[in-house]
Parts: sequence; structure tokens; C-alpha cells
Amino acid sequence: MKPILDENQPIFRQIAEIIMNDIVEGNLKEGDQVPSENELSNFYNINRATVRKGLQSLVDQDFIYKKRGLGMFVKEGAYLKIIQMRQKQYRSDYILPLVEEGKRLGMDLETIIQLIKMEEENID
Repeated sequence: MKPILDENQPIFRQIAEIIMNDIVEGNLKEGDQVPSENELSNFYNINRATVRKGLQSLVDQDFIYKKRGLGMFVKEGAYLKIIQMRQKQYRSDYILPLVEEGKRLGMDLETIIQLIKMEEENID
């Protein structure tokens, strides 16, 4: 099933995010060819220039590379770089605010950890 594009976010960023998700989830492995501009443009019914901008952002971040006349490919080490980038983002987006709010509410770190463990049990 194709992901639905969110009109509240730049589409080129969403295209880049979809490709990164495919790398993280193992659908695209290092050395694999990335879908072409035409394929992505047709699949999502969007402008090729928008797709190109998304793919170029991945080239700029050193996750994919161009082979002249052949297309774009997942760069060696891309998986690990994406994981590290997302872990850093996860920390700043979720962990730090969680700990700060817990402290504001008078909770120590052990209490916060215990609440997280309880939620994890509910998920399973």
C-alpha cells in the first residue's frame, strides 16, 4: 500500500522520508537501485521536479548516489547513518521533553522509567 502524502508538509521531504523508511525497513539495501524519478512521479502522481528535489536531498545527505546513465543507488553505510540521525532526532523530539516534563511534575528518573516499562507491557 502506498503511503498517503500529507499536504501540510513539503512533498519533496516526504519522498525523501519514504526512501529513508525503505532503507531502514530493509526494502532497499545498500547497493540497491532507488526507484527512478519517473517511477516515483507516476506512482505518487506528482511533478518530476518535486521527486528530483527529494532525491537530491538524499544525495546531499550522502544516503544515495548517482550512477550516470543508470540511476540512483543506496550508498554503503546509509542504513547506519539514517539510524544514527533518527536516534539523535528521537532523543531531542521525545526523550528530552519527556524527562523535562517529568521533572516539572516532580518525578524522578526511576519513576519515569517505570511508567515507560508499564506502557511497554501494555503494547505487547
